[in-house]
Amino acid sequence: MKLYEIAHSRAGDKGNISTLSLIPFEEKDFGVLCEKITPEAVKNHLKEHLKGSVTRYELEGISALLFVCEDALAGGVTTSLALDAHGKCLSSALLEMEIEE
Repeated sequence: MKLYEIAHSRAGDKGNISTLSLIPFEEKDFGVLCEKITPEAVKNHLKEHLKGSVTRYELEGISALLFVCEDALAGGVTTSLALDAHGKCLSSALLEMEIEE
C-alpha cells in the first residue's frame, strides 16, 4: 500500500532544512505510521533529495509525525537553482512510499 492511502503531508522550509509533516486520515493509523515510517525509512525513500540527517518528532496530541530533514534544499531557497527550491514536492514524494499492511 502507498502511504498516501492512509495519510496526508505538508512541507515547510527554513534555509536548507525541509520539514515534512505526516498526518493519518484516521487516528487509528497513527501507530502504523510510528512503527513503519522511521527517520531511516524517510531518508532511504528520499535519498536523492536528502543529503543530511533526518529527525522524527512524534506529536501524539494531534496524532502526527514531523520529520526535520537537514541539507535537503540544495543550499536553501535564496541560493538554490532547483526548480522546487522550497521543497514542496517532497511531501508528495514522501506519500509515494510503499508500506506493508
